[in-house]
Amino acid sequence: MDFITAKEAATYWGISQRRVATLCSEGRIADAKLVGNMWLIPASASKPSDARRARHQPKTPAHVKPFLKWAGGKAQILGNIRMKYPAELGISITKYAEPFVGGGAVLFDILSNYQMREVYISDINRELILTYTAIRNNIGELISYLKYLEESYLPANDEKRRNLYYQNRARFNVLKKTNDETPELAALFIALNKTCFNGLYRVNSKGEFNVPQGSYKNPCICDAVNLTAISDILHGVKIVCGDYRESERFLDESTFAYFDPPYRPLTESSSFTSYTQDGFTDKEQIELAKFIDKVSERGTYVVASNSDPKNTDDRDSFFDELYSRHKIFRISASRAINSVGNGRGKISELLISSY
Repeated sequence: MDFITAKEAATYWGISQRRVATLCSEGRIADAKLVGNMWLIPASASKPSDARRARHQPKTPAHVKPFLKWAGGKAQILGNIRMKYPAELGISITKYAEPFVGGGAVLFDILSNYQMREVYISDINRELILTYTAIRNNIGELISYLKYLEESYLPANDEKRRNLYYQNRARFNVLKKTNDETPELAALFIALNKTCFNGLYRVNSKGEFNVPQGSYKNPCICDAVNLTAISDILHGVKIVCGDYRESERFLDESTFAYFDPPYRPLTESSSFTSYTQDGFTDKEQIELAKFIDKVSERGTYVVASNSDPKNTDDRDSFFDELYSRHKIFRISASRAINSVGNGRGKISELLISSY
């Protein structure tokens, strides 16, 4: 049997090392053993439910919606994805993982409608993950910042709004560079998302957010009711800033995992919305497919989304071949396939299911 230290378990489970030691001493982690003054825990052990928190949780989860406008968001195809949930097919699962969480449309649908024993989300976008964490841990302070930003922006005329937007963008980039993790960064992240062009998150070669101002007349910068409800249902959720591979230890035969990686571009101009400095090329798509094959083989129920290359080239069977061992469904979605208006319309997207 492989073991990890209490410190490693604390990092993975999102709790303190002292709390892990307490759980071990209370006998709540099977096969944990004390060696000298160090607790060793089976690497396959699951985080015990927190009885202290459980008695404060509502019996029925709140119904929430994404707090961001996110490029490639799944709200419009959520019904299609929901049809592939294991629970909708009579399969019992107790854990949920979303390693490319983005705007979280599927996450919030799961949390609003199903009781999960454990939930894991991650993304490589550090500022996005810090925002999720701030919503969970510092909702009062976050809302205070957002109310200030909203009350400054909405009454302003066009010129003052423009100045405020670029001041906020500059401040956000300063906080990014100083690794500031306060709710101010999260508040700016949300405010910029609500006031920038098309809700994009794009960075330049220096890692600076560089999306221009949008033209929304009355953007809702501070949706306090929804954010508070999100804060409530995020309690107990493991939030990780990292590559999707870090989810491997969490994934097992009791887990439903939804993978929504950066889509393979249909055209050269459609790739400009990438939100990290490093692109997600065909090489990365192949590596992800191998990872999905691996975790599926050991019992994890996987659904993945991606673009359909056949929208622009009937001969392009990249994903059909890559995911040939899985079920592939083509669904209709309204997307932009290039940067001009006449490139918008109904196109096909892929849903890939391991079961």
